[in-house]
Amino acid sequence: MRIIFVRHGEPNYEKDCLTETGKKQAAAAAIRLEREGIEEIYASPQGRASQTAAYTAERLGLPVRTLDYMHEISWGGPGIPQEGHPWTLSDWMISREDFDFYREDWRQHPYFKGNAAVRYLDEISVKFDAFLREQGYRHEGARYYCETDRQKTIALFSHGGSGACVLSHLLALPFPYVCTVMPYEFTSVIILEFPVRKDEYVHPRIELFNDAAHILDISSGLVLQQKAD
Repeated sequence: MRIIFVRHGEPNYEKDCLTETGKKQAAAAAIRLEREGIEEIYASPQGRASQTAAYTAERLGLPVRTLDYMHEISWGGPGIPQEGHPWTLSDWMISREDFDFYREDWRQHPYFKGNAAVRYLDEISVKFDAFLREQGYRHEGARYYCETDRQKTIALFSHGGSGACVLSHLLALPFPYVCTVMPYEFTSVIILEFPVRKDEYVHPRIELFNDAAHILDISSGLVLQQKAD
C-alpha cells in the first residue's frame, strides 16, 4: 500500500480557502498525481485542504472522503515563547540549546510539556492507527502487522502540522525533529510505502519526500504553517 500525502495549496488563512496561486498549485498537483494509480482520496475537513483535494478528485473521477481529525493542529501554552510554534521552537532547541531529541525527553522540555501541539500529536496518532487498521495494517510498537494482501494507493490532503504529526508517528521520529528537518512546501508530494506481505511484520518506507517540481513556476518557496486553528 502507498499513502500519498499532499499539503494544501497556498491559502488565505483568514478565509480558509486557496488563493489564486493556491488554485494553480492544486491544479498542477492534480496533473502530477493522475498517473500514481490513486484509488481513494481523503482530506482534512478544512477548506484549504478539501479545496486542494477537489482538483485531483475531479481529474480522477473519485469522491473525497473526509478525515475530521486531520484538520490543522493548534499550538501554544502558558509561558511558552514564540507562541508555542513547533517549527520555530524545534529549530531554536537544536541551534541555540544543542538539544538532542533522541537522547533527551523532548516531551518534558518546557517548550513542549504544556504545548497544545503535543495533545494534537497524541490524538492524531491514535486515530490514524485506527485508519491504518481499516487498511489492513495493525500498529504494534514500531512495527506494523500486515493483515491484507491488497495493493492500493491512497492520497491524503492535509496540513503542515497534522501531516507532521502523522509522519512523526508512522516513522517513529520525534515530532519536533520532524518539524525542523522535514518541512515541505504547498502541494508537495510525500509518498510512504507499506509493503504488502500478509501475516508478516513490515515497516513503512519513504518512497518520495517534498516533491514540488510541479509548482516550480508557481511557488514562492517553503512556507511553514503560520496560523493555528
